[in-house]
This record gives sequence, C-alpha cells and structure tokens, in this order.
Amino acid sequence: MRGALSAAPQQQQGASCPSRGAHRAMTVARPPAAVAAAAAAKQSAAAGAGSKQPLFRFGLLSDVQYADKEDGASFHGTPRYYRYALQQLDAAVNAFRAADVAFCIHLGDIIDYHNSLLPDCEATGLSRSEKALREVLHHFDRLARPTLHLLGNHCLCNHPREELNRRLQISSFQQGVVPHSYYAFKPAPGWRFLLLDGYDVSILGWPPGHPLHEQARALLEANNPNEDKNSGAGLVGPPRRFVKFGGGLSAAQLAWLQGQLEEAAAAGERVVAACHLVFHPDTAPPTCLLWNYEEVLQILQQYPGTVVATLAGHAHQDGFACDAAGIRHRVCKAVLETPPGRECYGVVEVFDDAIRIAGVDTFASEEWVLPPAPVSAAAAAAAAAPAAGAAAGAAGGAGAPGAPVAVAAEAPVT
Repeated sequence: MRGALSAAPQQQQGASCPSRGAHRAMTVARPPAAVAAAAAAKQSAAAGAGSKQPLFRFGLLSDVQYADKEDGASFHGTPRYYRYALQQLDAAVNAFRAADVAFCIHLGDIIDYHNSLLPDCEATGLSRSEKALREVLHHFDRLARPTLHLLGNHCLCNHPREELNRRLQISSFQQGVVPHSYYAFKPAPGWRFLLLDGYDVSILGWPPGHPLHEQARALLEANNPNEDKNSGAGLVGPPRRFVKFGGGLSAAQLAWLQGQLEEAAAAGERVVAACHLVFHPDTAPPTCLLWNYEEVLQILQQYPGTVVATLAGHAHQDGFACDAAGIRHRVCKAVLETPPGRECYGVVEVFDDAIRIAGVDTFASEEWVLPPAPVSAAAAAAAAAPAAGAAAGAAGGAGAPGAPVAVAAEAPVT
C-alpha cells in the first residue's frame, strides 16, 4: 500500500477456529418481532447452558439508513426500502425491550445520504437531514437503554462530525479524544467494548485543509488511479478498499486502541471491537475494508484470549470469519435492504464461556465458544505469592538443621 497510514506486518492467514463455534446461518419464522426475539433469547439461555443466565444481553443491528423517499436500489441493483427502515427499527426496539437488553449497538449509517439531496420539508422548514436524524433518534429513544452508535459514511454526508458526536451521545462516553469519534464502554465486570472510528482518516467528516482530510486525500491519490475516487475500477482484491467512501484509523486512534487493549489484558477483561467499516477481508467485498485493516488486525491479534470478536456493518450482508488468533469477525446485514414483512436484527447473549447471537428472520445466528477468561495481573500476582512464600520457607528450613518444616497453605480454588 503506497502512502500507508503507518507500517504494519501482514495479517495472519490460514486461520481456523473450533468447529463448536461455527456460525449457523438460519432463517427464523416470522411471528411478531418482540415475541420472536424475546423467545429466541430465552430459549438460547436454556439450550446448552442449563439454567445458567447470561452475564448480559444486547441488541444488534446495522445500517438503518432511513430517508423519507421512495424505494430505490444500490449501485449493484439491490432493492432499498428507505421509509420502511423506520418500521424495521421499531420492530427491533420492541424485541430488544422484550428481551430486556442492557444496551444496543447500531453499527453505523443511521440515515441515508439522499437526505442531503432532498428539498427542505415544507411542513416543518427543517432540512431533510435534520428531520431524518430527529425521527430516527426518536425511535431509538423508545428503547430507554444506551445505544452505542458508530459513525458511517452516510452519517457524515448529512451532518458534521462534532454534531453527530453530540446527537448520537458518543461524546458522553469519551475521555480525551474529542473531536474524534471512538470510545470505550464497559457493560459488565470483565468486559470492554471498543467502538472505533473508521472515518478518522477520511475525506468525509473533516474539512479540506484538516490534516486527516489531507492524509486521506494523499492516500486516495497514491492508491486509486481513477478520476472518480468513489470508483474502484481497475483495482483488484484488497486494494479496492481505497475509495472515497472508505477510511481508516489515525495513528492517534491506533495508539489509543493499543492502550485500551493493554489495560484490558492487565485487568483480565475480554474485548469486543466494533466499527462501521470491515476488519477482515474474508467477511465482505474489499471496498468495505478499513484502509489500514492489516495494521488494526495486527494490533488485535497481539491479545489472543483478550480480544474475542469484532462487529462491523457497511457491507449490507452477513459475513463471517475467524482468524489465526481465534478472533471471531462478524459483519451484519443491513436493515435498509430488508423487504417489508421481513426483519433484520439480533439479540446477543454473553456468557462466561460463549457468545450467542439469536438472529431474527434474515439476520444470521451464531454461537461462539470462548476460551477461558484471561487472568488479570493482580490475580496472577496473588496466585504466585503463596508459591513464592513456600519456596522461601523450604530454602530456609534446608539451611537450619532441626528447624520446623514449612508447609505451604493450600491455594484457594477459583
């Protein structure tokens, strides 16, 4: 890659994962949404886990991409149901409430770029971008639980980054990274979610002249020969990711990511990373990849057992992979391209030994068996202390004939 964000080794190839964690792509019957998802979540808790309850549940959906316009199609001809997206969102919220989720993750593109092209609303005088954002947020608010939002390219076509950070409540989770849009969230002891900003280095979201805008422009010039930088024509494989609607993580965000993972590993936490753009090349077309996906994967793979999964949207189709470090990579189907009468979201249950995604209708289900939880630095030191004391006592006894023999206390079972 010419003009790379920073140098990084190639990602590990030839990955495999235990077959017990293989995904189950399935289509569920279509009873009312709340009943379907709540029943799936409750049944999942009972099946294979006895009476064990999950540590927490969360709702998962991607690419609502609402606009108050007639149905259309993607550049590839896939139908898009712009107005119906709000009904889809309502079905998901109803199901999440019935399942008693602790929070929800929306993987980006909350409204569609077409809003920025439509005339102002005659009834309210509002721009279509503003009206659409108000409407979608009103529907999310019905959940009455935190929603973790990610910025997508369509979001940034409608509103400035700093406004989105505030309106999507990204700023409320941040510590010292404003005006960027990445943050961490800890839903329960032993778990950390890292919500990444895939458009930190991008033409979108930063004005011309901003260093990250100019870095993105230079990357596109170096890696995409097309006059229209939204086109990947002539590029083959992963290099097709260098398109104008893509982006990558800045050096500052990569350093933050590394620091978060160091903290999580020291604390014995498990980590799920999420981004609108895609982490792994086996999960989606190359135009959907993060520009510096190799570097991001290399950092994540330094922490096997700590990093257990990534979640992404943008590609509009479910995608699945598992890398050499055992990290599960999931790309989620788009709400926008789900036809009337169908549904597209999941209820995720997190246990100490598994993660289960109960997909509803067109949203694929998965079950991931987790490795043993990592041991925190403090717990490792505490476990080592009795052994060190016993060794010291034995050495002292050996040097003093007739001295009592030291007996190590039995370590507690954990």
